[in-house]
Amino acid sequence: MATPLAAACCATVHTDALQDCEQQLPAAVVDRVAATFKALADPTRVRILYNLSNRELCVCDLAHVLQMTQSAVSHQLGYLRALRLVTNRREGNTVYYRHDDVHTLGLLQMAIDHATHTCPEASTGE
Repeated sequence: MATPLAAACCATVHTDALQDCEQQLPAAVVDRVAATFKALADPTRVRILYNLSNRELCVCDLAHVLQMTQSAVSHQLGYLRALRLVTNRREGNTVYYRHDDVHTLGLLQMAIDHATHTCPEASTGE
């Protein structure tokens, strides 16, 4: 059943549609989802997560692979750790990092698949 609205795009509220949308996500969930996508929106963090999806790496290895300073990599790893997307373990003086969230790993892989599907030259690095 539709009810008229004074100044809306279609001038009608569709009550059946509203009933399907009564349940909303809690604000904390919305904030967490937005933070996850924000983390994945940064090219450096995408590159870090991609490499950590392949294997566990220390900061110096990541810095070498990404051609960045260890300080810059450490800063990004701290951000990802705060979101619990990566975890670490210490072996002597070396700290090794690994991807710690199968869900974001899936999001990352879907985004990579989408990028290479919609832009085939992206998969060749051209």
